[in-house]
Amino acid sequence: MIPLQIDAGAIASGVNNVWILVVCFLIFFMQPGFALLEAGQVRAKNVGNVLMKNMTDWTLGVLVFFIVGAGVSSIIGMLTAPGTALDLGSAFAYINDPSSYIGWFFGAVFAMTAATIVSGAVAGRMNFTAYVFVAAAMTSVIYPVVTGLTWAGGLLSADGFIGLALGVGYLDFAGATVVHMVGGLAGLVGAKMVGPRKTRFDSNGNSQPIPGHSMLLAVLGTLFLAFGWYGFNVGTQATVLAAADGALSFNGGALGQVVLNTTLGMGGGAVAAMIVSASWQGKPDPLWAANGLLAGLVAVTGAVPHVTWWGGLILGLIAGALVLPTFRWVVDSLKIDDVCGVFVVHGSAGAIGTILIPVFGVTATGGYAFLGVNQLIMQVVGVLVIGTWTVFATIAVFGIANALFGLRVSEKDEEQGLDESEHGISVYPEFVPSERREGVATDGSGVETDGGVDVDSETRSDSNSVNNDE
Repeated sequence: MIPLQIDAGAIASGVNNVWILVVCFLIFFMQPGFALLEAGQVRAKNVGNVLMKNMTDWTLGVLVFFIVGAGVSSIIGMLTAPGTALDLGSAFAYINDPSSYIGWFFGAVFAMTAATIVSGAVAGRMNFTAYVFVAAAMTSVIYPVVTGLTWAGGLLSADGFIGLALGVGYLDFAGATVVHMVGGLAGLVGAKMVGPRKTRFDSNGNSQPIPGHSMLLAVLGTLFLAFGWYGFNVGTQATVLAAADGALSFNGGALGQVVLNTTLGMGGGAVAAMIVSASWQGKPDPLWAANGLLAGLVAVTGAVPHVTWWGGLILGLIAGALVLPTFRWVVDSLKIDDVCGVFVVHGSAGAIGTILIPVFGVTATGGYAFLGVNQLIMQVVGVLVIGTWTVFATIAVFGIANALFGLRVSEKDEEQGLDESEHGISVYPEFVPSERREGVATDGSGVETDGGVDVDSETRSDSNSVNNDE
């Protein structure tokens, strides 16, 4: 009888590939989370438009990223590292290589996350055709260039020009800046270029609240995102089993480090935002807590394997505490109508959390160690490089979209709502004026279900939206 020969390397490879697929499916589940979160924070008459944009981000995005984006990432990696010759055949080899498809899919779910973040910033007034153009540009150029500079071995990696000069590579484990800051900054720039919703600011430039139509959907979306985030962070620890000398070993310590810091960052962000909102407004606000939870997750996304457990907690606390004051700065000082606060949650939180990684560094045994001045310099330089590229590339893309299609719908269409004007549908038909019958209103007996203010608004807290302005 021939003894069974076990190839430890093949087993490890198989298990790791299955693990990657499972976490990719989990990350995909963040897509309905984004849809719910954004839908809850817009007026009822714009919910269908938000859903359509989120579906477009995924469906169009994966096609564009397969045909163009993944190859662009490889090209940028080649061009921004010394000693690497440009090889277009190699850059796009994945297209006809089945062994590369799982790795491509892993990259794709991250790309779709970066793209869909923009949707929440420009909700309620952007031309859908122009948005489709922006989504395609995000997944074909803007995001892939950033991954090329970092994860694909380019400029900021240990082998890139800046990495070699400083002797260290840029640390961003799962995309706090590569994914989230890119999406948050692109959303901020887009919101500025599209302009605020009609009633967002009064004639004196003072911000006016436009509450979203459903806090329930927004908070449920937040929790969906938090669930998927475990795939985002823990899944990036792609090696579950390792093979050495014919034996298998489980990387439980690495996985545990990542999952603990993800959880502590999430909790710290939510609690800090709750405390700040209670102090600022007199009462704790569920949506501020939800956005603090997400900001805490973003802050630790780049840091989870690199910092101590208490470092992960502190990063979450800092990000959560800054959500409300940073949002007020964006709205009141910059006069930008960022509907879902994507810059606050994804942009600034990602930058802060990534810059501070060296301050809370962890050793292989779980102890504390400052990661060095050069590493700190690299983190700052990396954030500046990524941020600068994202801002100018987004300005160019939105400018082209404006020239080709026009960024903004008409005032009439905005007033009617983008569901009807852009898509010819109504998500809540019983609340649409055209559905009134026999003189009886079916829109909630006088309450404006489009996120407007009812007759008792002066006695009602308008803090039920991330757009809170009191």
